Amino acid sequence: MELTNEFQPIRAWAADKGIYAKGDIKTQYLKLMEESGELAEAIIKGDDDEIQDAIGDMVVVLTSIAHFNYTPIEECINSAYGVISKRKGKMINGSFVKNK
Repeated sequence: MELTNEFQPIRAWAADKGIYAKGDIKTQYLKLMEESGELAEAIIKGDDDEIQDAIGDMVVVLTSIAHFNYTPIEECINSAYGVISKRKGKMINGSFVKNK
């Protein structure tokens, strides 16, 4: 799998900050939940700048979680898209619900 340039600065930052050397998948997951809470708060408040910031923070943390699972984030995204692109379903109450 070829790594894309978009995620390289995130990986370099995480390595520089010691996340890869001293962190682990569990602490990164907890960080993801913290960022998810910040996203929820921003959505409730309708704060577009904070929504954007929280989404970005979550992508950063997800990149580290993927690293700890020995899977590049690009592979995770491509794998998920490969599955969802073939899904059939319909919109119900503002959410896409896949057929069973």
